[in-house]
Amino acid sequence: MVEETTEQSGFRSEIADWITANCPSSLRSEVMDENLIVWGGKNWKFKRQDQKDWMEAAIARGMTAPRWPVEYGGAGLSRSQEKIFREEMARLEAPTPLESFGLWMLGPALLEFGTHEQKSLFLPPITRGEIRWCQGYSEPGAGSDLANVQTKAEDMGDHWLVNGQKIWTSYADQADWIFALVRTDRDAPKHKGISFMLIDMRSAGVTTKPIRLISGKSPFCETFFDNVKVPKSYGEGISSIVGEVNRGWDVAKHLLTHEREMIGGGARGLLGGRSLGDFLSSLDDNILADPVIRTQAMELEIDSLAFAMTMERYKDQAQSGRGVGNASAMLKYCGTEINKRRYELLMSAAGSEGVEWDGPHGALAPEWLRTKANSIEGGTSEVMLDIISKRVLELPGK
Repeated sequence: MVEETTEQSGFRSEIADWITANCPSSLRSEVMDENLIVWGGKNWKFKRQDQKDWMEAAIARGMTAPRWPVEYGGAGLSRSQEKIFREEMARLEAPTPLESFGLWMLGPALLEFGTHEQKSLFLPPITRGEIRWCQGYSEPGAGSDLANVQTKAEDMGDHWLVNGQKIWTSYADQADWIFALVRTDRDAPKHKGISFMLIDMRSAGVTTKPIRLISGKSPFCETFFDNVKVPKSYGEGISSIVGEVNRGWDVAKHLLTHEREMIGGGARGLLGGRSLGDFLSSLDDNILADPVIRTQAMELEIDSLAFAMTMERYKDQAQSGRGVGNASAMLKYCGTEINKRRYELLMSAAGSEGVEWDGPHGALAPEWLRTKANSIEGGTSEVMLDIISKRVLELPGK
């Protein structure tokens, strides 16, 4: 373990004191579940006052987006400082004050490809939880083959006319805006002629339809665009297109890197933020006496720790300016498989009680079913293995 500098130790002490003073103890003693996640947005309603207090305190210090520049609503932290902040949050059992596709995906894309005017308009409201974004990538005929998107945007002079359909659009029915891939040149090769467009979900012609999953929940939607008029500009110097027209694939690839890292990062999570051992013990006090369960649990813990260290290594690499690139496929694949293994173990340990949706472990079965989607979203596991073999390992083709 690398010894911390005096400056890092001082920051750790300072940020720990700040979390203790600003994150209500009622939240830190709570076993968090998805019903307590704060998503923000124009229609967001807080379920508890302590959630609101914590988010507002974080916003005031820029800690909803710790590493974003201060001028765009962040705290301007360094990579090492952000890591310390996350570690202290975990140690003090403080929940993330705000979750957002704007923070995870759109923000990094705007910081890389957006103009100063675009950043100034869109980033601060994201950090304040005022706008909820969704992602318009996949289509019925463009899933893993994402470059095959057919939703078209026609140049009508002062606006774009958008027609088409997106699918698996997470929380589209609750989002205020969508960042979408649209085809602006139908004659160009499929990786060309795509633009990255920002669309207000309140625009006439935008409709959504929830998709019911086997878990019984509906985070995903179909999203339809019927003659939707998208202004070319949202103000002086503020284009509705991020990056260059017909060069949206560059933005899409950058964003996918962050999405795959986010999905892969699920390998470090667990129900309610509890450790694997704690959760297993909650199923049965004597469950770890079973040698098979104990062995599988230890293997998972070792693999999870190794994966966490690998994630940190690649984050440090990205901070140095080298980026993660195609290695994001490896992180996404490994994280997905570890998460699926974890829930298979939990279901085995829970036995028949694990499938009782109304029983004492009623949240377990839906979460187990949800992990199956991890190997599809953000690129299927088969596609990730193909990328790893060709782009990371550089193995010869057939």
